[in-house]
Amino acid sequence: MLIVMKPQATEGDIRGVCEKIEALGYRAHPMPGAQRTAIGITGNQGALEAAEFESLAGVAEAIRVSKPYKLVSREVKNEDSLIRVGTGENAVTIGGRELTVIAGPCAIESREQAFAAAERVRRAGARLFRGGAFKPRTSPYSFQGLGKAGLEILAEVRREFGLAIVTETIDPENCDLVEQYADVLQIGARNMQNFSLLKRAGRSSKPVLLKRGMSATLEEFLMAAEYILSEGNYHVILCERGVRTFADHTRNTLDLSVIPAVKRLSHLPIIVDPSHGTGQRDKVTPLARAAVAVGADGLMIEVHPQPERALSDGCQSLYPDQFEALMEQVSAIAAVVGRTTAKSLPIFD
Repeated sequence: MLIVMKPQATEGDIRGVCEKIEALGYRAHPMPGAQRTAIGITGNQGALEAAEFESLAGVAEAIRVSKPYKLVSREVKNEDSLIRVGTGENAVTIGGRELTVIAGPCAIESREQAFAAAERVRRAGARLFRGGAFKPRTSPYSFQGLGKAGLEILAEVRREFGLAIVTETIDPENCDLVEQYADVLQIGARNMQNFSLLKRAGRSSKPVLLKRGMSATLEEFLMAAEYILSEGNYHVILCERGVRTFADHTRNTLDLSVIPAVKRLSHLPIIVDPSHGTGQRDKVTPLARAAVAVGADGLMIEVHPQPERALSDGCQSLYPDQFEALMEQVSAIAAVVGRTTAKSLPIFD
């Protein structure tokens, strides 16, 4: 159920409704909007009586939510959620008018490699830096990441270049360490239905970037996000990164139709990862252009100073010059669909 407060409802009114919900043994999820606050209710096993809440001070109405995903639904919050990442002058808002670009190597291999990538992507207009310190791989013999040493390099990147950091956490125990270094916790495709990890991320104070599972339906994707919100963390960014199909001309099939579908059903921002979505360098830029055209809130692009020497996913990583060209092209398309990019902002120096 969703409790919609009156525009003039006071903080005391909102607190009173939350206390009523919690006294009944349920969980209250206040979600402030531009005009009024809505309060979602979770934890109830059956239907609730609307009259029990509509008599409370400041309440406009109580509405039954029909979707199985409650808190991520537009039934609960019709306005787009804006996710603020980082602090100070380098803070970034994902989901607003600016198209947010996250870029960097698949894995952190060395300080020199990370710094070389960060310098180029920042100058091209990226606002966040991506790089894996922990790398869950298909083969146990593949490079698994530098671990804590990789996180320390990412922290240096943030200090030196003013880029917020996005990096993957792989299990609930790993979250404690990653939280000390990352601005955004990434949950990878293989972990989209790792419910213990989702619940742990839901108790984090950091925003979460949730990647769609390799065979996940849209409802399964949104239900995974619901796990995070149900624990109290409402700062979730969805990421389409391709699904597995019969196609053999590309690593995955990038499902760009999910962008408008998510926009219709959910208030959460959604970005696109055409690097994993295609697995092939020559397809990344065309699919990035298409993602912006269909309304994605941002892009996640793999960029490596020397992709031919990369320890992970070199074949889908762009050279820095290619990333600069990509930024020029998506900036032009962003303008057509009413968005801006960091290309128009002062270059960090």
